[in-house]
Amino acid sequence: MSPAVASLIALLIAIALSLTSRINVGVVAMVFAWVIGTAVAGLKPDQVAAGFPSALFLTLTGVTLLFALAETNGTLERLANRAVLLARGNARVIPILFFVIAFVLSSIGPGAISTVALLIPLAMAIGIRAGVRPFLTALMVANGANAGNLSPISAIGVVANAKMAEAGLSGHAGKVWLASFLAHALVSAVAYVVLARQRQLAGSATTANTATPVVELTRRHWATIATIGVWIVGVVVFKLNVGMAAFAAAAVLVLARVADEQSAVRQVPWGVIVMVCGVTVLIALLERTGGMELFTTMLARLASPATVNGVVAFVTGLISSWSSTVGVVLPVFLPAVPSLVAKVGGGDPLAVALSITVGGSMVDVSPLSTLGALCVAAVADPTEGRRLFRQLLVWGLSMSVVGALLCQALAGLLARA
Repeated sequence: MSPAVASLIALLIAIALSLTSRINVGVVAMVFAWVIGTAVAGLKPDQVAAGFPSALFLTLTGVTLLFALAETNGTLERLANRAVLLARGNARVIPILFFVIAFVLSSIGPGAISTVALLIPLAMAIGIRAGVRPFLTALMVANGANAGNLSPISAIGVVANAKMAEAGLSGHAGKVWLASFLAHALVSAVAYVVLARQRQLAGSATTANTATPVVELTRRHWATIATIGVWIVGVVVFKLNVGMAAFAAAAVLVLARVADEQSAVRQVPWGVIVMVCGVTVLIALLERTGGMELFTTMLARLASPATVNGVVAFVTGLISSWSSTVGVVLPVFLPAVPSLVAKVGGGDPLAVALSITVGGSMVDVSPLSTLGALCVAAVADPTEGRRLFRQLLVWGLSMSVVGALLCQALAGLLARA
């Protein structure tokens, strides 16, 4: 068996494991890369290890550590609490507010998973008191978080833009973020209109008893907000390195004793970081052995130049329904874009990349993915929880089709804008 075929089989097995088991596919991918790289491709272990994305690792660790500090010292929770109070008990405003809060929190750094984990328990409690059904609350929080998930300073946006840069598509961070926002805002708006008509807003349109106590911001919270604000300005305006600047901001918070370092380190999503880095090592081996060429040849057989955007969005959506968008879909598919376009015989590489990011993320409200699972877990009533599971499952799977249609119709236009 050639190294190219062996590495491609390893990738397909890793994808299958990510769909069917709870094992961290990054660990498996790392082992596959080592065994195939040394035993089949004749490489030295150091040559295989050279595929480890050290810059990406530092960026992910720095950003997630910074926001873990903000989460463990209560800053993010208090900001969400203050924002929810703006609804003033208006049942029709509350779902929209949930979307906006989730979008803003996710965009400034934590990403969708941390944002939903932080916001959904509060949102479910407030929504139920206001007469907003759990299904609508879950959709607005999860889609809002996903809408901001690919911002240039979020941990997930960093992964997407790094992988696009590997494919020669750097400098499009704004379009990546905008595409994600537009897609999720559109489906959320449709869900809001349809579900409101179906009495998902069970309470009064103007009044609801949502007595949410005001939680005061103390010195440590204001210090955290100011530090994160300075970090954002440094990254956006002065073009500081995202990861290194995040480590600097985290060090300021720790040295100022406004956040607990040990608690924050435990909150860092190490499993996700291992997943992303491990899969990246295997992808690097694929590129070195020629396995990536075989992979793009397989994908190219499913599409034509006219349909490539919709097809790739549909395929990534199906995989992401059960697997990890950031850990599997983005590292596997984005580096393959130039070769895929060449083998299909045409297409806009940027449009294909946008289709991958949008198609892979729109299905993440499925309860088989982390975001949907967090939403279901926030419902205390077992009967309502089972109902929400079924509703989110149908919605999530349907988004693979909706995402494909949206990308087929709009990805090319956005790429050329």
